[in-house]
Amino acid sequence: MQRLTVYQTVLDQAIVPLAYLADPAKAIKVIDAVYAGGLRTFEFTNRGVGAHKVFDLLAEHCRANYPDLALGVGSVVDAPTAALYIQLGADFIVSPMLVEDIAPLCNRRKIGWMPGCFTPSEISRAESLGAEIVKVFPGNAVAPGFISALLAPSPWTSIMVTGGVSLEAANLRRWFGEGAVAVGMGSGLLRSDLLKAEDYAGIERLAAETLRMVKAARQGG
Repeated sequence: MQRLTVYQTVLDQAIVPLAYLADPAKAIKVIDAVYAGGLRTFEFTNRGVGAHKVFDLLAEHCRANYPDLALGVGSVVDAPTAALYIQLGADFIVSPMLVEDIAPLCNRRKIGWMPGCFTPSEISRAESLGAEIVKVFPGNAVAPGFISALLAPSPWTSIMVTGGVSLEAANLRRWFGEGAVAVGMGSGLLRSDLLKAEDYAGIERLAAETLRMVKAARQGG
């Protein structure tokens, strides 16, 4: 998927589900469920030994069945790891911190890159390196009003909040009310009880409900 299409998909849906899934068969069923629920983005987090092997199978499945799904990789902390996942078909790369070596690699390959930042200076630096959307992380450590204060002198900045995002109307209204363009959501959406029970129908329903609640929050509801 082209980088501009990836960014537009994130901006349109304003929600990026994320999880590490060690079992390839279960990972594919989770993707099937969130796609059926209407989501068109997914961030597979690089958090386990051999995670790239699972991602390889997942990417093949998406290329064959869901060409309009933006499949990315998160928790990438160095350029060699980013290069590995790009070679396997990652549509975008997400980092928990600002790793400057990843920027030229993604830019050269026209791959979406969303680095984790926590200060105005880090965000400004990420943008100067080509980041169109910057991840503010961890969101649960961000003081109320931080994003709106940041955007006052920098209204062109696009912020995705990850960490501390929950499937609660008040929580979602906070982030979108302050001006975030998207949120990343892990356990709030891909709940451990649903994953353990292999309740993929439940994940599908929750995905659809998440889309509805995000839309309402963006509209101030």
